[in-house]
Amino acid sequence: MSTYYIRIPDPDRARASGTFAFHSQSAPGMAEELQAALTGTDLFDRWRDSQDDPDLVDPDLGPADPAAQVTGDGDLAFDLVARTSLPGDVVRHRLRLLAGQAWELRDVRS
Repeated sequence: MSTYYIRIPDPDRARASGTFAFHSQSAPGMAEELQAALTGTDLFDRWRDSQDDPDLVDPDLGPADPAAQVTGDGDLAFDLVARTSLPGDVVRHRLRLLAGQAWELRDVRS
């Protein structure tokens, strides 16, 4: 299991990042949304289905970790801590869907 330390420096920008963007106004809310994206496949499935040819989407981006946990805190900028067994490519893909380019990976620890 790895721990990902993520910063959302501008939550408004993250919420405006696209179709699959975060909706929450708080760090704990964004943590819940990221946790749902890691523990289930709904976000990935919606994204895959929106592609021109869903059958060509790399299935390695689709796994879920039912045991993933995410916490969040902060007021102006949000800090999220995600603990998951998912590979980094999957975590980064889900974050790009939720926050576009409006996030920073601060650290990863095994």
